[in-house]
Amino acid sequence: MLRRTILIHFPRRFVSISTGAKNSSTLLRAQLDLNDITSRPELYRESIRRRLLPEELVHDLDFIVQNRPKQAQNFSKINALKRERRSLEEMLKTKSLEHDGKTKLKEIKSELQLLERESRDMQEEIYKRAERLPNLLDETVPALTKQEELIEYINLDPKEVEGLTTSKDHKQIGENLGIVDFSTASRVSGPSWYYLIGDGALLEQALVQYALSQARMRGYKMVAPPSMIKSEVVYACGFKPNDQNNEKQVYQIEGEPLSLTGTAEIPLGALHSSTVFPPHTKFPLKYCGVSRSYRAEAGASGKDTRGLYRVHEFTKVELFHFTVSENSRTELEEIKNFQVDIVKCLGIKARLLNMPTSDLGAPAMKKYDIEAWMPGRGSWGEITSSSNCGEYQSRRLGIRYNKDDKVQHVTTLNGTCLAVPRVIVALLEQNYDPVKNVVHIPDVLKPYMDSKKVICKN
Repeated sequence: MLRRTILIHFPRRFVSISTGAKNSSTLLRAQLDLNDITSRPELYRESIRRRLLPEELVHDLDFIVQNRPKQAQNFSKINALKRERRSLEEMLKTKSLEHDGKTKLKEIKSELQLLERESRDMQEEIYKRAERLPNLLDETVPALTKQEELIEYINLDPKEVEGLTTSKDHKQIGENLGIVDFSTASRVSGPSWYYLIGDGALLEQALVQYALSQARMRGYKMVAPPSMIKSEVVYACGFKPNDQNNEKQVYQIEGEPLSLTGTAEIPLGALHSSTVFPPHTKFPLKYCGVSRSYRAEAGASGKDTRGLYRVHEFTKVELFHFTVSENSRTELEEIKNFQVDIVKCLGIKARLLNMPTSDLGAPAMKKYDIEAWMPGRGSWGEITSSSNCGEYQSRRLGIRYNKDDKVQHVTTLNGTCLAVPRVIVALLEQNYDPVKNVVHIPDVLKPYMDSKKVICKN
């Protein structure tokens, strides 16, 4: 049985942070499928709980399910009153309306005003609560909420895992070689900032150029995206200014409705915002963007925040797909396989994981991570991720396509080609030779590093 999909379309309300702000809203409000929510509430309830999201979202879901039928009843009542009002107004024009009829007309107008105001308020409340709900989950995500699924080791025999070293620290290595400077950056910018110097800066550019060349070979179109984005676009892509603990995640520009982007995923996703692709469009549309990324939540202390692992600003190469839903699973595998190839060619010892529901952001239906072994941390650290976001972002960004004379929303996917500082962490710690005090350069990067074989002390 086919289920009719009714799109509830609301004009987006946008309030400027400052009367002097010149930026205005460019997005229509999200085209949410409320019928899907009310017809499959258990799937949404499961998604909320398996992601370990606040119980408040379950209350939002219950509110929608309970009040949408009431909203429909209100619409029916409003339409009936409008018909009765039109009939009485026609009688008034012909002067055949008696005094009681005129009184009745006034009562109807008054009742209509009240009902329409209540209906608008209810519609707005339903919409706000629906917009907060996370995406549904792909059926192939791990069953356990907090336990990832190990798919494979990369450049590493499983038998070797127990013997991985834990003695090398990229911060000490980099400072000793003179290719990274944290202390000066701390004076200049504050904690969690850094300078890459000499071969350190060259290594960053080599990684970027290698990643871009591999993306071009696979049919990706290059994009140099903006780093400053309207805050409404950041929100539409599923990124929130604050996390669940109310800690700041996104740098927002004071007095302007603008934010510094935390990933090129955001401007790449918005590249086709408010667009309807014509019927002849050949999907997927594949883009690769390199950008500076800004994260406010770098933290204060501990292994997770030491050195280059978690910083406020870094270079990132991002992959993004616009496609159709029936191809999205296959394309997620393609992105994941591309990432695995990159890591293999760099010679980084790593593992590929199918991530648990507690690690998924609101837009993601499924996510793969690649984690590199980082001796300085004595543990694994994420260097890439890839996600299938279904229609979550396209409904909020207004990205659709024509199919069989029907307009449908595209599916979006994204993947980190390279999170440069973390890859540098892995390369410094895994490739360091303490006897010669050098870091061996992967073969694929040598053409981008003046054909050098090793990084020596600057």
